Amino acid sequence: MKLILTREVAGLGHPGDVVTVKDGYARNYLLPRGNAIAWSAGGESQIEGIRRARSAREIRDLDHAREIKASLEAATVSVKVKVGSTGSLFGSVTDKDIATAIKSAVGLDVDRHRIKVAGHIKKLGSYPVKVTLHSQVVATVNVQVVTA
Repeated sequence: MKLILTREVAGLGHPGDVVTVKDGYARNYLLPRGNAIAWSAGGESQIEGIRRARSAREIRDLDHAREIKASLEAATVSVKVKVGSTGSLFGSVTDKDIATAIKSAVGLDVDRHRIKVAGHIKKLGSYPVKVTLHSQVVATVNVQVVTA
């Protein structure tokens, strides 16, 4: 089955790539998760939009990734959350919340799929979060969880 990737899939391709995969893999994994859309003549026009969005977020090279790593590690990233009387959060801090906080702190649009948190963040405090910028560059960002 011919598909257009909407997200990066390890071992398969990047957003905007046209790939051919087995029907079961497409129907049971890629399409339900939103990682791809079915290829069609109309879908071909969406490829350019997907590639433009990808190039806006993309790290140009290894040196650029190292510059971004330095700015991320130097920045103070804080996530404001609602807290109960016992000090526990209502819910937990997700990678989407962290990506939004990084964008407001540094001005950098980081893909939430590149953010890795060790465990769940359910209490106030400081947490190390890893952001994969390049295959050779991983930034460790200190995220402060504070009350709103």
